Amino acid sequence: MDLSLILIIVGIIIIIASFFVGNKSKQVEKDVEELSLNFYQETHQLKRRLKVIEEELLIETQTFAKQKKKVSQKANPKVTINGIHQILISQVLTLHKQGYNTDEISQRSSLSSEQVKAIIVSGGNQL
Repeated sequence: MDLSLILIIVGIIIIIASFFVGNKSKQVEKDVEELSLNFYQETHQLKRRLKVIEEELLIETQTFAKQKKKVSQKANPKVTINGIHQILISQVLTLHKQGYNTDEISQRSSLSSEQVKAIIVSGGNQL
C-alpha cells in the first residue's frame, strides 16, 4: 500500500505542476501561424512581381511585332500577304514550283499578280 500511495501522490504533484508549466503547444501554434502568414505574403508579392514582368514582356513583344510589321511593310508597301488564307498561299507556292508563271497563278488562284509575286518572294513565311 505504500507504493500505491506514493504513486498517487506523485501523480497529483505532476498534475498540479502541469498547470504551472506553460503550454508550449500554444506558442508552437502561434509560430506556425505567423510563418504561414509570412509565406502567404511573400508568395503574394512574388505573384505580383511576376505579373508585372509578364506584362512588361507582353508589351515588349507587342512593340517588337509592330516594329517588325512596319519594317516588312516598308520593304513592299503596296502588297502584303496578310489576310490571304494559308491554303491560297500554299497553292500559289505549289503552282510556282510546278513552273507556272505569275499571270497563270493569279488566274487560277483569284489573286492579283502583285499578291502572287509577294507570296513567291516571301515564300509564305510572313504568316
